[in-house]
Amino acid sequence: MSEKPLLDELIDSLKCLPGVGPKSAQRMAFHILQRDRAGGARLAAILAEAVQSIGNCRVCRTLTEDEVCALCRNPSRDDKVLCVVENPSDVIALEQATGFRGRYFVLGGRLSPLDGIGPAELGIPQLRQRLEELGPSELILATTTTVEGEATAHYISELAGERGISTSRIAHGVPLGGELDYVDGGTLAHAFAGRRRLTAG
Repeated sequence: MSEKPLLDELIDSLKCLPGVGPKSAQRMAFHILQRDRAGGARLAAILAEAVQSIGNCRVCRTLTEDEVCALCRNPSRDDKVLCVVENPSDVIALEQATGFRGRYFVLGGRLSPLDGIGPAELGIPQLRQRLEELGPSELILATTTTVEGEATAHYISELAGERGISTSRIAHGVPLGGELDYVDGGTLAHAFAGRRRLTAG
């Protein structure tokens, strides 16, 4: 019985990437082998090194190749504001799009009992410890508006409330420049319910 051809192994391996199906994986494999072997070799080397060397920050749980990430090591960040996000990619998005200068905590997902994801899997014990260490005055919840994301935000807000920490939730709603008749009903309802008062100038 012959082993699986190496080309098929390469295509199957590429399918592990999100949004990459059999056809896309096949196109990628052929592109690397026919047009950019040097790029493929560099990708393989960097990928192997990244998988080996990148882990989670001991403090905030974002991805880093150091024990403690650069954001947590930065002494100019505001310890009094802690932002809780679901994934390391959320940290990057907030850093690029906002002027937030506080601290972060990465859950690594959201509560989903049906999938076996409970408080322990989200690092809630570490979050409790972080709250004790920092003693923040505000906890910003930047989880998604899915049912699981809302449940996660509620769970963490109760946790913060037990310690007398004020919690806020990032606003979700109509995108900048969006027209109301193109916005889905759920988003519009959420935006309407989360409206804020405007002061007369």
